[in-house]
Amino acid sequence: MALPAIGTWSNPGKGGAQADIVITAPEDGVPLLFVEIDNCFESAQVLAAKIDKYMRFCQRKVNDVDGKERPMWRTRWWVPDGRHGDQPHPPLLLVFNRIGPRNPNTVIAQLAELTERHWQGTWYDDGFHMYDGKLPIVVTGMKQLQEHGPAGAIFRRFGRPQNQTLLEAIGNPRREAHDARKQAEYAAREREHQEELRRIAAQHEAEREARRPVCAGCGTRFTDARWKAIEPAGWDAPRETHPHLCDDCKQRAITAERQAAQAGPEHQEHDQAVPEQKTSGTWLSRFRG
Repeated sequence: MALPAIGTWSNPGKGGAQADIVITAPEDGVPLLFVEIDNCFESAQVLAAKIDKYMRFCQRKVNDVDGKERPMWRTRWWVPDGRHGDQPHPPLLLVFNRIGPRNPNTVIAQLAELTERHWQGTWYDDGFHMYDGKLPIVVTGMKQLQEHGPAGAIFRRFGRPQNQTLLEAIGNPRREAHDARKQAEYAAREREHQEELRRIAAQHEAEREARRPVCAGCGTRFTDARWKAIEPAGWDAPRETHPHLCDDCKQRAITAERQAAQAGPEHQEHDQAVPEQKTSGTWLSRFRG
């Protein structure tokens, strides 16, 4: 497939790359992978020139159908945006098929040195590289593919000392591990924070319950509504008549007071009539005597 550095998809200009295979398997963790197969006839310098073309294509930007400028390859294939400050280009896999006279191990070592500016990431003290704007270059052999299959740990990414699986080689395992640790630490701190908030809330609730008034009549604790009702209000608010009683006891007290008030005049008339009778009786007894 033509990967034009100039021109269009249908009419590519000179100077562009020509991928032998383009793999798109996002469901398997490989959103986009360019594959170049070398039969060990070409020198490291020739292969480095090809990689220069891949880099020019990856860096090329065009206006998309919505009028926004994007990398040209994104107008044809979808790939996750990646993280801010760490958005590498689509990876390039070089498969060496040892047919020709050149030793692939020698060629790979020379090629890594010649193309270092394209693939070398930036080291961070947190223990990983970031590859913003870089071209991940991965190599393997046809024989290894035949023996171990594409899922084997037979892929070597330039800049890394050991073989990895394809997903590890085109990805950033150290960054992923770092992010996972940071996420776990954040989650642990968040759990501790929430637990502290719950502890403080429970302490405040216990202190509040300790201050909750108790009814002087029946001994039950005031409800929130009753507690709020007896709290001091504005100067124009009606005065609470029974601040030491709960709602039920207050109602009973009010009822008893009303009954006593209604019965009060009758008791008073009765009390006044009795002395008059006693006085009259005494006067009559004296008169008779």
